[in-house]
Amino acid sequence: MSDRLPPLTALRAFEAAARHMSFAGAAGELNVTPAALSFQIKSLEEHLGHPLFRRLNRAVELTEAGRALLPGATEGFGALAQAWRAARRVADTKTLTVTAGPAFTAKWLAPRLFGFAQAHPGIELRFSATLRLLDFDRDEIDVAIRFGKGDDEGLFSRTIIDEWMTPMMTPELARKMRTPEDLKSAVLLHQDDTAWLTPPADWGAWFRAAGLGEAPKGGPRFSQADHAVDAALAGGGVVLGRLSLTYGALQDGALVAPFPLALTTDAHYRFVCPEGAESRPQVAAFLDWILEQTAEMADYDPDRPVIDAADVAQ
Repeated sequence: MSDRLPPLTALRAFEAAARHMSFAGAAGELNVTPAALSFQIKSLEEHLGHPLFRRLNRAVELTEAGRALLPGATEGFGALAQAWRAARRVADTKTLTVTAGPAFTAKWLAPRLFGFAQAHPGIELRFSATLRLLDFDRDEIDVAIRFGKGDDEGLFSRTIIDEWMTPMMTPELARKMRTPEDLKSAVLLHQDDTAWLTPPADWGAWFRAAGLGEAPKGGPRFSQADHAVDAALAGGGVVLGRLSLTYGALQDGALVAPFPLALTTDAHYRFVCPEGAESRPQVAAFLDWILEQTAEMADYDPDRPVIDAADVAQ
């Protein structure tokens, strides 16, 4: 028996028919007539020298040979489709798909995007705001902005923001908060999207770092950090604000950080993309823009004392 592969169109017809368990359903998917699809499968069976389907009265079922062929055919066409999408992305210099967390997208990226669009009118930006770790190939992502400790083996990774956090509130509320001890009677806003940090960088850690003992219990909890920031902006309490998400509000005075002490962790924001993709024109342009935007943040409030959360862990 020859090992020569059969025509790709015949294999495609078989895979679709086996997936649908219907020649008519497969013909509809492939936009051919049932007769044409049946002819392709018949030619494949002749090439193999063995039937792949049992033709029943109103249905079909796979033979043993068909069941042996199907997994590899499905995997092969899936790999081809993925490779084709990857090749199209490499050839496309006008579209850039970026994923980032919802809070970072809302508070940092979105307010700045007009500037990037003006500087690069030929690049179409697409965003997927999610905390789910998307796959570059499967989800057709060009760039990911990720926050964490980093496990970027085999990828291009560049740190863009070293995060720190400190109590933040409206100027009106700050007038009532004369000393850090006054926070014990304040409404503290909690953010659960960083609960995975080890050791924790939360109100408990900040209170210990400030020598205030245990943090008060209670206070509203938010699954997304940008919602906690919005609550603070509305005067609803004090947020342990992260610089990345509050930089604009601090700059325009909507929020203030009256107490000097800040917490940091070994988690940071990184610009991540497949190795080699950083040289693609639209990816390189986006990286340069990100670095320009974050450079001014690195020099913000340089004299503020910063304590690593690991140094005050329980």
